[in-house]
Order: sequence, then C-alpha cells, then structure tokens
Amino acid sequence: MTTKGLCFPGALIKDGIITTTKAPKANPTPATLSPMLQFIGSAAALAIGATIAFGAPIPDGTWPTSQGNVSFPEVYIVKSGEVFDGGMKTYDRSDITCLGQTESNLSTAVFEVKPGATLKNVIIGTNQMEGVHCEMSDCTIENVWWEDVCEDALSIKGGSASSVSRVIGGGARYADDKVIQHNGYGTVVVDGFFAQDFGKLYRSCGNCKSNPRQRFLNMSNIYADLAVIRSKRSGKNVSIVMMNGNFGDEAVLRNIYVKPTMARFTECASSYGVNQSGAKPVVLTNGPKMPVCQYTYDDVHIIQSKQKQGQQEQQEQLEQQQPSGKLCVF
Repeated sequence: MTTKGLCFPGALIKDGIITTTKAPKANPTPATLSPMLQFIGSAAALAIGATIAFGAPIPDGTWPTSQGNVSFPEVYIVKSGEVFDGGMKTYDRSDITCLGQTESNLSTAVFEVKPGATLKNVIIGTNQMEGVHCEMSDCTIENVWWEDVCEDALSIKGGSASSVSRVIGGGARYADDKVIQHNGYGTVVVDGFFAQDFGKLYRSCGNCKSNPRQRFLNMSNIYADLAVIRSKRSGKNVSIVMMNGNFGDEAVLRNIYVKPTMARFTECASSYGVNQSGAKPVVLTNGPKMPVCQYTYDDVHIIQSKQKQGQQEQQEQLEQQQPSGKLCVF
C-alpha cells in the first residue's frame, strides 16, 4: 500500500514503499453508517446551542424557568394581528385536568391563536388537554414550551393551500403520541425546537374527515431527545416526522440532532393516510424518500452519551499505540 499526504499508525518503510498493518482511518460516509450516520461527541453536543445553520439556534436541551402561574377558566383567544407575550409564565386551565390520550377538542385548550396572530414566551402547564390550537392555520408560535404534553401540544387546522404556520423555538416533552398535529392545509415551518420523550414530533393527520389533503413541512435545527422519562408512548417506532405519502405530502428536514435510546426510531416515515372511522394508517416507508421525506443522512446528527463518547476515545487511543510509531508522508 503506497500513499502520500497521510499519517499511518504502525507504518513500516522499505525501499521507498510504505507498508501498514492497518489502513488509515477514513471518515465514514453515509453509505457506511447505520442507522443514521453522523456521530458527534458530548463536547460538541454541549456546543450545539450556539450553532445557527439555517435560522433559529439549535436548542441545548435545557428548559426555561417559569416566572409565575396563570390559570384561565376558558380558552384564551389571541386575535388576528395581536401578539400575546406571556413573559415566560406558566399558563393552564383552572377547570381542566389532563386525561391522557382521551379524544378532545378546542374547548380544552389553553390558547386559540387566530390567523395572523402570534403567541410567544409562554409555558403551557399540565392542567389542559389540547395545549394550543391554530384553528385556521397561519399562526406564529414563538418560544412556547409544553412542560407535559397531554393529548397533543399544538393542533393546526383549517386554512388554505397557501397557509403557512410557524413554530419558532420552544419545546415540548412527555408526549405519549404527537407533539404537533397538522390537520389543516398548507405548510408548517418548525425551526429551533426541542422535543423530549415523545412519539412523533410532527404528524400530518393520518385519519381525518378532511383527508385526502396534501400537507407540507419544513423542519430545521431540531434537538430530539428520545429517552423515555415519563411518557407512555407505544408502538415499534418513534418517528420524528410522519407524513402521508399517498396524499402527496412533502417534508424537508435539515440539521436534525437526535439523542437516541435502544429503541428503534426514524427521522421521517411515510404512511398510507385514510379517511375512514376506526381505520389506522399503515406505515409504507422509513427514511429518505422523494418527494415525501426530503433529506439526506448528512442532515441528521446523532448525539452520543458522555459514557459512549469516552469509550470511543479510549478505543481510539489504544489503536494509536503502535510499537513501530507513526509515519507521515507528504
């Protein structure tokens, strides 16, 4: 084996020919990594909060401190054109407690955000069922945190094919199933969001009366912590995103950081959406697939635990301890 411009541990040289007992360590490519490709160490993971790739900062995995508590006796409506700044207080309902995955509706939400309205700097408390509703799409949800998701965190409904609803910053945790439920038309943009212990971060409705309906998602700068802490999620797979391939759904994913567990998961799944009472959508594919799941494995980064990172570093040190030393050729 002869090469120039590389360093070889354990290299021997004879008659101008470099011979090694092991090949130089190459950077892995998407074709050689499984299941998800890019590994970053714990030190890099601590720094991701300061990284900006496409828009919002990538979350660092911390939760905000509440500045007080406010309980509403009914749904609070943020009217079109208004900006409701909650001052990082915790908001919930005085007349409702969470009943898990019991089917509910707008009447059990804390906020309804009208088209053109903005809800920002809010923590959604535990006493509620449906969190936040955008009944007619075209809302902006900015730096909103769900401390314990009940049925769903955010429901986006109605609107038109040109509607755009935005979720900028914020986070949600302990969702037995879905965080963002998209039943309406148009596009949802999710940027800079932290999701912890959940079943699906985003779901294009798999069985709605409004189906078939084409929906679009643009998701970037996400930190998804898949550790099971207190949710009761079920199913073989955790899906960060689930679309309906048969309805022409399209999801674009960029800069997704995942802290995995031993359980199986996928970044993007395509299902067969339906409109039939009692029917369940069937998963068709997992992983990148045009046009329903638009991303490459370069867009996904696995966050290793400190223990695993330490083990990897120790292994690399052992591999570098070769009795014949190291030779660099230029």
